Amino acid sequence: MWSYHPDYGRAPTDFRSVQQHGAHSNGSEKMPFRSNWRIDQVSVLPPHGASEPAVMVQAKTDMRARARELRLAGKTYDEIVAELGVSKSSVSLWVRDLPKPRKTAEQLHAMREARWAPHRRAVAIKRIETKLEAANEIGRPTDRELFLIGVGLYWSEGTKSKPHRLSERATFINSDPDMITLYLAWLRLLGVEEDRLRFHVMIHESADVAGAEAFWADVVGADGGAFGKTTLKKHNPKTIRKNVGDDDRGCLIVRVTGSADLYRRIEGWWYGIVVSACRSDQANRTN
Repeated sequence: MWSYHPDYGRAPTDFRSVQQHGAHSNGSEKMPFRSNWRIDQVSVLPPHGASEPAVMVQAKTDMRARARELRLAGKTYDEIVAELGVSKSSVSLWVRDLPKPRKTAEQLHAMREARWAPHRRAVAIKRIETKLEAANEIGRPTDRELFLIGVGLYWSEGTKSKPHRLSERATFINSDPDMITLYLAWLRLLGVEEDRLRFHVMIHESADVAGAEAFWADVVGADGGAFGKTTLKKHNPKTIRKNVGDDDRGCLIVRVTGSADLYRRIEGWWYGIVVSACRSDQANRTN
């Protein structure tokens, strides 16, 4: 700060005043600035009367103590740096005498995931490429190919008559909308009229029943009149269900009315495929 000197009266209060006083009034002589004015050092005191160095020392001490707490809690250097906003070298200086913490189960899991992430990404890309390549090998099926596909599809997913329970009715059940779409295309190929089709949704009672009904109606392109009463599955607390949430659409049951003759033909077609395939296999093995 500027201090008072008895030879020149009150000291100027700012730099411009110093410049003005630095020249003599007649402009012929400069004031002896260095010898007649002096600047005293002033310490600016922080709040509560504590000196600035003391505050900084206390803050650094608190930071060091917190860093050691975090290290003892199992935190890594990077995690401590992120939380305290200090340099990594400071963290190392504060905690390097502490034992290296054992990694938690969550940290070990994260490390494994990071290590395997590139491999899993490469496998995922390869999986997609293989599926696309295989899909492009199919091309457009002929009517006969679609016919044979439909017979196998029904015998895999459709209901079948048993010796102890005779039931000659074509009924198909599935939760995959693509399977339902393919089955309906097969029925159209066979000449089954759409007014002979009856649909029923079967779904867990805790799911979105109305949403599932709307979803399946859109898949088959039918109005509500073609749908019968929805079958609700009772909740079993002991069962751990995986298919939950918005993706739970339940299953769609497709029945063909007056289908005893159709069912008998499906069963005959299937056995015809089995016999023919076995004969071809036998011929291939003997050649």
